[in-house]
Amino acid sequence: MNTTEQLAKHIKDVHFGGNWTASNLKEQLENVNLQQATTKIGDLNTIAVLVFHINYYANAITGVLKGKPLEAKDKYSFDLPPLHTEEEWQALVAKVLQQGLELSELVAKLPDSILAADFTDAKYGNYHRNFLGFIEHTHYHLGQISLLKKLAQTKTSS
Repeated sequence: MNTTEQLAKHIKDVHFGGNWTASNLKEQLENVNLQQATTKIGDLNTIAVLVFHINYYANAITGVLKGKPLEAKDKYSFDLPPLHTEEEWQALVAKVLQQGLELSELVAKLPDSILAADFTDAKYGNYHRNFLGFIEHTHYHLGQISLLKKLAQTKTSS
């Protein structure tokens, strides 16, 4: 397995399972309803906002891999539009999972030679750094989602 295939596997695993942490977005989000996803706990982000945030960056990287310019801005990465229905929440969950799968498939097709190349601009580092960063970033927020899920379930059941 070459390096891009390994990176693609890590992207897929954090979304669907098979990683060392034994945690993934699909399983963590399976039994989360809209009320739990949007429950505000202190000044922390909600589960829904974190799912949007993860997908925001997956979408940005996917766009670049499809030949589009990098248009993502950090300041917009938490700007989740209001969710009013369970269907809207479930659509967001489906979107983050689909985006993760698509990104994984695109990365797997890349030659290893691209990994040292600048990711659209030298100021963003190379492709390898961006793929690893996305994986680490997703794991970081996955941990937050796991904890928020427990707190939201306790809060909404009382």
